[in-house]
Amino acid sequence: MQFSEEKFARHMRPINGSAIREIFKLLARPGMISFAGGNPSDTALEPRVVARLAGEVLEKYGTKLLQYGATDGFGPFRESAAEFLRHSRVNCTADDILPTQGGTQAFDVLLKALIDPGDVVLCESPTFLGAIQAMREYNAKLVEMPTDDEGVIVEAAEALIKQHHPKLMYVIPTFQNPTGITLSLERRRALAALAAKYGVVIAEDDPYRDLRYAGEALPTIQSFDEEGWVVYMSSFSKYIAPGLRLGAAAVTNPLLRRKMVIGKQSADTHSPLLNQAIVDAYLRAGLMPDHLARICGDYKKQLDAMLKGFDAFPAGTRHTVPQGGLFVWAELPEGMDAMRAFEAAVAQGVAFVPGTHFYPEGGYMNTLRLNFSMCDIPTIEKGMAKLGEVIKGL
Repeated sequence: MQFSEEKFARHMRPINGSAIREIFKLLARPGMISFAGGNPSDTALEPRVVARLAGEVLEKYGTKLLQYGATDGFGPFRESAAEFLRHSRVNCTADDILPTQGGTQAFDVLLKALIDPGDVVLCESPTFLGAIQAMREYNAKLVEMPTDDEGVIVEAAEALIKQHHPKLMYVIPTFQNPTGITLSLERRRALAALAAKYGVVIAEDDPYRDLRYAGEALPTIQSFDEEGWVVYMSSFSKYIAPGLRLGAAAVTNPLLRRKMVIGKQSADTHSPLLNQAIVDAYLRAGLMPDHLARICGDYKKQLDAMLKGFDAFPAGTRHTVPQGGLFVWAELPEGMDAMRAFEAAVAQGVAFVPGTHFYPEGGYMNTLRLNFSMCDIPTIEKGMAKLGEVIKGL
């Protein structure tokens, strides 16, 4: 008997995986210039520092790091992670911290704790395609919240809450993926108020917060939350190393945090203790501030080179000018098709992500997301010139 599509769970049948992960398969081609991923630069990674810290923590803790541990997390890491997040204006203690396999797992176990099939989740439009996939895997009904250059439009969000009675709202407030837009201060405060007024949990996904190249840092949405409705999700992937797969969720509602812990138990038992100890040692050694200053200085130059590269694009192209993060969002002139541009660009050795993948309902075919962190400046200049030429030739 042949294995058929009908063998899969109904909610998995229409899910084809991440478009970015599929695009990654193209990157092995010799000479391919990638504006497609969201990886930190290789120059931002510190293998010698990580190796040294790994040796130190193994010497200090011994077999404790090689044994099973508590799902709630490694105590010293929870302490240092809480201290790190408090500097980012997150109200939390070590007891509120749940270590996760990157920010991705934090959202997954939150969905597992809250979402029944058919439950409504409000999300930005566009939003992170990995989150779209995760929400669909739990059979959530995704409802798009309109956004502008200050992020989620609060009045529209409130109208959608009244209409759909969602359990959850998913927001990337700082240097949003894919647009690079930052949610304004007043809207952060207003969203926290909506959560409390209507009893809606907000998943505040903030993995790019400290990759700031201009402007002033804003308080988190969570900092305005007085009743535990906001779950703050951070990650050390973009700061230290994505391969460590370590994030931290700050969950001040003890009942919700306990349900998330239970959900994580059945997924992986606990996040690797060695990785938690390495990041804990990194934070306690005070290495993060100088490291962030260095990589942000480099990323700023790469961002500037990409923004300058839009001079090669067709007249009428619009793009964001982010104050940080890893992405620039572009809208080609009306009627142009970024999917066609993608195929033509790949043939010329340049990859990006068509913007349609970031909309739960698709459409917006003239949009695209570009990443600048994975390429040096000469490569960015070359790639943007090629891409502009391809698009003009459509």
